[in-house]
Amino acid sequence: MKYEVRAITIDDYDAIYELWNSTEQSRPAMNPVDDSREGIERYLRRNPHTCFAAVAEDRIVGVILTGHDGRRGMIHHMCVHPDYRRNGIASELVAVAEESLKSEGIQKVFGLVFKDNETANQFWEKQGYSLRTNLNYRNKSLNKDVPTGE
Repeated sequence: MKYEVRAITIDDYDAIYELWNSTEQSRPAMNPVDDSREGIERYLRRNPHTCFAAVAEDRIVGVILTGHDGRRGMIHHMCVHPDYRRNGIASELVAVAEESLKSEGIQKVFGLVFKDNETANQFWEKQGYSLRTNLNYRNKSLNKDVPTGE
């Protein structure tokens, strides 16, 4: 399969949002504020060189949102359309995102994966991401429209 990986811009938002909604695994990770056009535009302003799309047949078939705080990198969303999986797209998106973080001086990256998403957990293990069992992930919503999760 032929595809290209390129940086994303806010002009890609509608296609990315459609992609996120094409897969059952991505929907629980989305919220109406952070994943709105305004939320993604804010994210891209802070992380203009670390977010990428895979484009095949003139459509976005994969995307990775990666950013950093100057100290640690984080993969916030990574998704490949179900019809385009098993073509190396996810692995290439991860590699490109990791290289972009390294070029910005970031030495460590992490991501969050739902425990019950076995396919994703196996993928990240193959990519060399270890499971941290000595940490508790805690979050607090500062906006009533953003769910706190389980």
